[in-house]
Amino acid sequence: MFPTRFVHLEEARRRFGPTRVDRMGALLGAGDPLADAAVEALAEQDHAARERLVDRTLRGDPATLPAALAAFRRGLSVLPFWADLDRARRGGEVLLRTGVLGGIVLGFRSLVAGYCSPAGNKPLVFSGRLREAAPRRLSETSRFVSLVYQPGSLAPGAPGWVAAARVRLMHAQIRRLLRASPRWDAGAWGDPINQVDMAGTTLLFSLVLVEGLRMLGFRIRREECEDVLHLWRIGGWVLGVEQELLFPTEPEARLFWELLESTQSPPDADSGALARALLESPLHEARSAEERARAERFLPVAYGIGRYLVGDRYADALGYPRSPWRWAAPALRTLVSGTGRLVGRIPGVDRLTLEAGLRYWKRTVELGLGGEEARFELPARMSHA
Repeated sequence: MFPTRFVHLEEARRRFGPTRVDRMGALLGAGDPLADAAVEALAEQDHAARERLVDRTLRGDPATLPAALAAFRRGLSVLPFWADLDRARRGGEVLLRTGVLGGIVLGFRSLVAGYCSPAGNKPLVFSGRLREAAPRRLSETSRFVSLVYQPGSLAPGAPGWVAAARVRLMHAQIRRLLRASPRWDAGAWGDPINQVDMAGTTLLFSLVLVEGLRMLGFRIRREECEDVLHLWRIGGWVLGVEQELLFPTEPEARLFWELLESTQSPPDADSGALARALLESPLHEARSAEERARAERFLPVAYGIGRYLVGDRYADALGYPRSPWRWAAPALRTLVSGTGRLVGRIPGVDRLTLEAGLRYWKRTVELGLGGEEARFELPARMSHA
């Protein structure tokens, strides 16, 4: 009845209830009909024409578009009744103020937690060139996340909204290509980039990220966490996640995440390859002997902090080496927590940390993308599909 990736079901039914578990199983086979129809309408276009149509869809008048693209645009033109852009702004500011440590948690915890799903990681694996593509993938993710963080950016037509809508179409194109591939095992993995995996991704950027920041000593209250969840609740809606999987409260979000983790198999070899490619990317990107030496010195630190942020169970499964630097992270937690209490008493500090966070993300993305823009274009093919 369900994909074989969905495991430990009897235990999950006892813990979470049969209705919730069986609904999740069904959603493993659910895609995104509006976006799927839109990319089908684009299928016969060459790359340039397809990208022009996507731009017209996101910036133009629906009346001038082909029917499937017009329907896609209309479905995104008005945010849901519950969407509160002011609350979303507060959620973005919570994350922006964490600066470089927020970037570390995004890479070493959030993205790696996504790689730990041995079925959910397959669309990424099928894209090929895991090691070579890792730095670009991190930079593009950082660009997307940083756009979503900006105040007002999820209003229809605003930069974060455009980026999320483009990512949604990109996911639909990948889904279309993988559905047609003889290598895609739907009986094992469900639908490519299905509703459960998409909902899990919104939690990687919200709940999982907040929990990682708390592990590093940031004092993020439940109300602030739920502002972050609200930000990604709107972002997830633009990305095509069903509203039943967009959780307004921290306990609801945590319940779903625990159900997700408890019904998936342990990380596989692909999980380890993706995580190592990410953590070792500075080493492989080094352009000089000096850069390589610096990257080699930092690698034990990266693995130590990474082990702390994902926990020993996942770190061992991913093949992380044991490193004494794992114990540096609790010391960092003490430092961040103490500094936060002290700095929090300084007038105007929130504005200063927010401005520093904005500068950090802008600079990080510029360096990672080499001055180029992340376009989130629809791929023509999957390398290993």
